[in-house]
Amino acid sequence: MQKIIINQKYYGSIELPDNQEAARVFSKVKSAFGAGKTMDISILFPPYKMKALASYQKGGARGELEDIELYIELGKVLRFDTLDAVKLKNAIELTNDIAHNHYNISKRLTLFNKKEKSHATGGYLFWDIENFSNIGSMFNDVIEKYEIPDHRIYVAANPDSLYLFKSEWEADLYDYKKTLNSFNFTKCDHGKNVADDVLLKHFNDLRLQNSNVYLMTFDRELKERFSADCHLSNNLYILEK
Repeated sequence: MQKIIINQKYYGSIELPDNQEAARVFSKVKSAFGAGKTMDISILFPPYKMKALASYQKGGARGELEDIELYIELGKVLRFDTLDAVKLKNAIELTNDIAHNHYNISKRLTLFNKKEKSHATGGYLFWDIENFSNIGSMFNDVIEKYEIPDHRIYVAANPDSLYLFKSEWEADLYDYKKTLNSFNFTKCDHGKNVADDVLLKHFNDLRLQNSNVYLMTFDRELKERFSADCHLSNNLYILEK
C-alpha cells in the first residue's frame, strides 16, 4: 500500500499497480492536487492524446485504461470529482468494443507461493489455452507487458479442444502476427498425457530459479501442483477469478 501524503497531510493509502506508469500517474495527481490545480483528466493526457483515444486503439488502450482507473481511485481517496474520467473510460471501452469482454489479467495476477516477491530476472509463461483462451488479454496484460519472449512461452491443449477451437485461437493470434507454433506448443494425447501434465513437465524440466513464473489456468489443482514443485526463489503468479 502506498501512503498519500501531500503538503505534510496524510489522506489515506492506495494500492498501486507494480509498474512505472502507475508511479508516474500517482506523482502527477499528487503534484496537481498539492498545487491546488483544477482536477480533471487532462492532468494525465494532453489534447492530442485525448483526441487519439476517441479512435480505435490497438490492444483496446489497456494501458490508458489502467491509468484512468488509478486516477479514479485516487479521486475517491482525495475526494475530487472524477466524472470526466469515468466518462472517458466508458467511451474508450465502447470505442474499442471491449465493454463486455474486457478482462484485465494484471489485476487478477496473484503471487501464489510466498507473501512477498523476491528479486527475479526473466519471465516464463505456462498457458493452458483451453482453460484460459482470452488471447487479447494474454498479450496485452502479460506477454507484452512483461516482455516474455516466444521461446519462454509454453502452451498446451488437449485434442478435443484443439479440434473445436484451433481456428478461433489462430484467428485471434493472427492479430499479433503469431500462431500456436510460434511458441512451445504441445498437442496433447488422450488419456494421462493431458495439458496439465504436459505443462508441469515442461516447468519441472526447466528447473527454474530466480524467475518470474506466470501460470494461466483456472484449474485449482494445477495451481497447487505448480506451487508444490516451484523453487522458493521463483515468484509464481497465478490467475484468480
